[in-house]
Amino acid sequence: MKRLLTILLLVLAGPALAQGDEAVPTASELLAAMDDNLQFETRTSTTTMQVITSRRTREYRMLTYGRGLDEAAVEYLAPDREKGTRMLKRGDELWLYLPRAERTQKISGHMLRQGMMGSDISYEDMMESNDFEEMYEATVLGAEEVEGRSCWKVEAIGRDNTVTYPKRVFWIDKEHLIPVRQELYALSGMMLKVWTMSEVEQHGDRWVPMHMEIADQLREGSKTVLHIEDMTFGVALEDEVFSKRWLERQ
Repeated sequence: MKRLLTILLLVLAGPALAQGDEAVPTASELLAAMDDNLQFETRTSTTTMQVITSRRTREYRMLTYGRGLDEAAVEYLAPDREKGTRMLKRGDELWLYLPRAERTQKISGHMLRQGMMGSDISYEDMMESNDFEEMYEATVLGAEEVEGRSCWKVEAIGRDNTVTYPKRVFWIDKEHLIPVRQELYALSGMMLKVWTMSEVEQHGDRWVPMHMEIADQLREGSKTVLHIEDMTFGVALEDEVFSKRWLERQ
């Protein structure tokens, strides 16, 4: 229902900028619609992750669980040397279980800035929620085309210093309301990462990007590619999945 109301607002809203005869929605409406597409009550997915550097490419396969904005769990299925590695996010806490060491480690402080499995996705990225409307004050800069898709270009500035990236620039697909491209910036204005989404599929009343690429601009020749093999929304998940007991289960 929230999504339908948001889309109606986008259609009926008066223009914030002039783009020919096209009415431009407000940045708040765009962020709300984007949040609606990317947020969920419960979800499971199977995902492959390629970590590509100038020296080599490593591939991982993961089973992921999510419940709302604050709970997530990840279990590595492959390769064999990482099989059984698990991660658990609950609120503002993140734990990592390493089966070979039979040890659970809390990820905090400077460790949050490290890349997950050496990827371009930091643990800090995993901790941040997708409630962009709440985290950012945004402005619609205009309309641009990205990879053949007509998009709204939106600049978003963090409302406070708790956000991981003080500035983001989104290119939001006009049809699917998905950010097909994001540029993530430090407080100094330095671009840190470029995040792209593609292969959008419809799941019920939402559009979901099944392919994502993240490039750390401070690591030359580095790129991480995520491809979602399957995804299910609205599944019943046991509380144990989001517990430390599940994390350390043999």
